[in-house]
Amino acid sequence: MWTAEEIASQIAVIDGKEAPDLLIENATYLHSVLKKWKTGTIWVKHGRILYTGDRLPVVTEGAERVDAAGKWIVPGYIEPHVHPFQLYNPESFAQFAAQHGTTAFLADTLMLLMAVDRPNAFSLLDQLKKLPFSFYWWARFDSQTVLRNEAELFAPDQVEQWLKRDDVLMGGELTGWPRLLKGDPAMTASMQLAKQYGKKIEGHFPGASERTLARMRLFGADGDHESMTADEAELRLQQGYAVTLRESSIRPDLKPLLEGILAKGLDVFDHLMMTTDGSPPLFHEDGVMDKCIRIALEAGVEPIDAYQMASYNIARYYGIDDLHSVLAPGRFATFNFLTDIREPNPVDVLSKGVWLKRGGKACMTFHEADWSAVPDLELDFDLTADDLTVTEPAGIRMLNDVITKPYESEADFRADTLGTEHDECFLALIDRDGKWRVNTMLKGFADGLQGLASSYSNTGDFILIGKDKQEMIRAFRRVKEIGGGIVLTENGAVLRELPLPIGGSLSDQPVEIIREQERTLKEDLKARGYDKGDAIYSLLFLQSTHLPYVRITQTGVLDVMRNAELIPTTKR
Repeated sequence: MWTAEEIASQIAVIDGKEAPDLLIENATYLHSVLKKWKTGTIWVKHGRILYTGDRLPVVTEGAERVDAAGKWIVPGYIEPHVHPFQLYNPESFAQFAAQHGTTAFLADTLMLLMAVDRPNAFSLLDQLKKLPFSFYWWARFDSQTVLRNEAELFAPDQVEQWLKRDDVLMGGELTGWPRLLKGDPAMTASMQLAKQYGKKIEGHFPGASERTLARMRLFGADGDHESMTADEAELRLQQGYAVTLRESSIRPDLKPLLEGILAKGLDVFDHLMMTTDGSPPLFHEDGVMDKCIRIALEAGVEPIDAYQMASYNIARYYGIDDLHSVLAPGRFATFNFLTDIREPNPVDVLSKGVWLKRGGKACMTFHEADWSAVPDLELDFDLTADDLTVTEPAGIRMLNDVITKPYESEADFRADTLGTEHDECFLALIDRDGKWRVNTMLKGFADGLQGLASSYSNTGDFILIGKDKQEMIRAFRRVKEIGGGIVLTENGAVLRELPLPIGGSLSDQPVEIIREQERTLKEDLKARGYDKGDAIYSLLFLQSTHLPYVRITQTGVLDVMRNAELIPTTKR
């Protein structure tokens, strides 16, 4: 972490022989272990805290001196459950989050697994390590859908290569847990490997019974972020789980959860964490973990508890509190300067001793990752109306953003166009390599959408939705032209596009720009009948078999509750 020479230089500052790089005076700072506000000075050298207390260093010449009078200093916030591929890429989201005081991620690796081989994925992780930002990662046990190469991609020996990395802190999230209950040997072996390497395992257990929670603890699950009520949070704590409370675009549960916990009189805030669960850019208009802290304060949580749930509690649980979230010697010099204890969006952000924000303005831009390692979306095939042929009335009905159920279509699904008097559309999943397709009907997405094509999906394959097959093909061809993205077409023209040039799945633009692209896309979809909460999640989760009840996958349309194939794939 620090070289012998750097440590010698740091000791020399303590011994009065060298000056620190940074000296913060008149500091009022949160000491996470003592759970108290302390006052004094903070010395920093090589991005590391050397001293906190009442003394001034003997040598100060050349040191940057900062007067923190009138400000509150808190540890940099940690997002413990990030899906860093919600249109943005990991680096652009880190850039944005840092401006709001979130300086560390524990992030999903699913999109990297889908997009590149392991050496290239590891190279990208190593590049991101060079940023003045802290990236930590998950080791995935399953894909959240059904892949043709699932067994190969998530074989225990492949999972183990991820678990060996010191920046991988977690196994999971465990969306495929029903396979464990059925005795799946590969997932069981991967779970055991995670335990051998000392990694936490994060569950995904929405609505789980007490019995299921107990069984999953015995399999090795340590935490869960799926509590939807205070009673569910208490049940998980009772069963020995670490509990992460969620505020996301499809589950804005944080305030009622915290209010319920307070109403129950549960003194458990030292054992709770918070997350935004990898929401799309538009949801983050008012921040990342600072958003969660603000909600906690509004719900009546004591300020120290609110800040600890977004920093120290997370660092302690994942065993990184020797580097993070304690303003004491030996840790990264990563903290936020606030002008008001009740406003967690900082005016100044220091991360690993580097200023990322001063006086409310960004100080640097992140440009470490070489995203050219992710292959461009280059397609050597085209589509015709035959590729959108639906042969049977079985379809998928959307109940909300992400929950679906099977239904029987009453529309003329053999036609080339559908009327706007109902909310049924054609739905197709097209293989990224053009080798197969899956065709069905989708009810409840929109009643006036002519054509949508998206290379943004759970697997990187193409999702096409619409009432007009020619417009769907037009949208697909435009996605090809721009190298990936989401495109809407109407009346012979492109209506809206959101380019995703990094492998067809990720944007290369700042979050602020993607957010406005997302906003206009969603406005267009709403005007054409989309009335659910978050269309980006809807596109992502159409393939996600960890959610009930029916999904479109690489192996066909599946009833996931009965593990039954409703519609098979068709070769092209």
